[in-house]
Amino acid sequence: MQRRIILVGSPNVGKSVIFNNLTGKYVNVSNYPGTTVEVARGFARLGGVPCEIVDTPGIYSLAPITDEERVTRRLLLGEAPDLVVHVADARNLARLLPFTLALIDAGLPLVLVLNLCDEAAAAGMTIDTGRLAGLLGIPVVATAAVKKIGLDRLRATLAAYRPQPARPFLLSPPMEEAAAAVAAALGDRPARRILALLLLAGDRDSHALFKGDSAYPAIRAAIARAADSAGQSLAQALAAERQAQADRLAAAVTSYGRARRRTVADTLDRLARQPLTGIPILVLVLYLGLYKFVGGFGAGFLVDYIDENVFARLITPAVDAACRRWLPWEWLQSLIAGDYGLLTLGLRYAVAIILPIVGTFFIAFALLEDCGYLPRLAMLVDRLFKQFGLNGRAVIPVTLGLGCGTMAVFVVRTLETARERLIATFLLALAIPCSAQLGVVLAILAGHGRAVLVWAAFVLAVFVLAGWLTARLLPGERSPFYIELPPLRLPAPGNVLHKAYTRMVWYFVEIIPIFLLASFLLWFGDRSGLLAYIINAMQPLMAALGLPAAAAEIFLVGFFRRDYGAAGLYAMAAAGLLSPSQLLVAAVALTLFVPCIAQFLVIVKERGALAAVVMTATIAAVAFAAGWLANMLAPLLI
Repeated sequence: MQRRIILVGSPNVGKSVIFNNLTGKYVNVSNYPGTTVEVARGFARLGGVPCEIVDTPGIYSLAPITDEERVTRRLLLGEAPDLVVHVADARNLARLLPFTLALIDAGLPLVLVLNLCDEAAAAGMTIDTGRLAGLLGIPVVATAAVKKIGLDRLRATLAAYRPQPARPFLLSPPMEEAAAAVAAALGDRPARRILALLLLAGDRDSHALFKGDSAYPAIRAAIARAADSAGQSLAQALAAERQAQADRLAAAVTSYGRARRRTVADTLDRLARQPLTGIPILVLVLYLGLYKFVGGFGAGFLVDYIDENVFARLITPAVDAACRRWLPWEWLQSLIAGDYGLLTLGLRYAVAIILPIVGTFFIAFALLEDCGYLPRLAMLVDRLFKQFGLNGRAVIPVTLGLGCGTMAVFVVRTLETARERLIATFLLALAIPCSAQLGVVLAILAGHGRAVLVWAAFVLAVFVLAGWLTARLLPGERSPFYIELPPLRLPAPGNVLHKAYTRMVWYFVEIIPIFLLASFLLWFGDRSGLLAYIINAMQPLMAALGLPAAAAEIFLVGFFRRDYGAAGLYAMAAAGLLSPSQLLVAAVALTLFVPCIAQFLVIVKERGALAAVVMTATIAAVAFAAGWLANMLAPLLI
């Protein structure tokens, strides 16, 4: 009979590394919170028994705040796991033990894994796992998953585990009386104790679950009596009592010796988080990672080499010759190998222009993930992001949006409130260029150094102003900022390349059909005269931006894929059809232009159709207004 084992824990503690080791299946192992957005499932044989291993999104408590935490709680309380493995950071034992106690309260079969034990030892901490296991009444295993320390023992512990009677940690007598009163009102339901504690703590999801129940008035009455007797917030009282228990447990099993000497990684860690030194480090990372590697090497050298030496010299002539020889119909020849041909335009854009840029970005992003820099960047920008109604955690989807906005909208789920998710989604759709856009813009403006600075200033100003206004127009409060800091480490080359390759395959599979569809629609529009009609209709708008009429095609296809429009801009620039001022205007307007259709559909799925339509209309207006302003100021600025 197959067993189900669920891995849980806060983000960034090594769940995915342990999942990969147990199952041999690769998932996106990242050194920042929020990577495991979807649930990953794999299989293993432990002690000869087949097991389904489930890697869940990060969770801090059973009272969920984010959508990710709600998914994990549903898995824990709704799927009846045979075993739950709580992976915790050994360096922060006291802070993470309250969740362990909550899992024990839920009556779940539990094993505690203290990961990053090597980092704890380096900090001078020694944890008596045997004594902690005795105090908790559950198995405790120490690991350093990245170094594969303790994983064999973990496998043996999981294989040998047999369910044990739950032994909850009792709270103060008044709190236990209140929990018993609420549990009695719940009747004969499973996991009554943890449900009672969640209801006492004011968990909205738990209250919503029982609002239509006949027992709910009795539940509310019991909670009201407990609140009256407590004389303070029940949620705060419960949290304080649980934390006090966790502090006593941690103190009983932890001893401290001399920490290791400060290393280069420790110094870099401190420098990356302080504004005085962190901002220059960020500028250096952006310059080397985005401007030089993605913009210079990816969008410059690789794009030119593949486009000129592979497509222009080999593929395009061969396709033209084959079409003329084997296809007697001119319309079919033009569909495959014409100006808007499926192979000569759609496939060429995807492979020669977009893939090198996206690939180099994903390599750079994987390096930043694996070394642990992104959480420190989140701490650095937290104060700035507070002005936009966000906090430092939003830097994760914003940074990922520089690779692919569609993927980044999914990661917005990691933010805590609906207001924060709405603001972040809007800013991603408006002012965060994807890697293909960014690479193309940097490539075409590279010969005009001042134009790059003006473009960046325009986009940054729109980002800041839009974020500031949105934060003040949307009601609600921002959530507190907290984030797990993994150790700074040298990136593992195999892990970096595997992550970059996985994302490139995902991206390429997604864009090829859309690029081919866009080529087909352009071909159809050209053959039918519809394209010329639309371009003529957009001429006044292009004239207001100081752009030639042909530029309307760039914005038209930009809705199918932002990167497709960027590729069209690259082609116009390469043909010398745009002056430096026009390049700047087109780059500003296209960067701020509406989200591509894939990102738009994800916004509809995540935020709703009304929000998606309002965002798109607002973004279109802002993009053309910014383009008009750039056209007015361009003669003075470049």
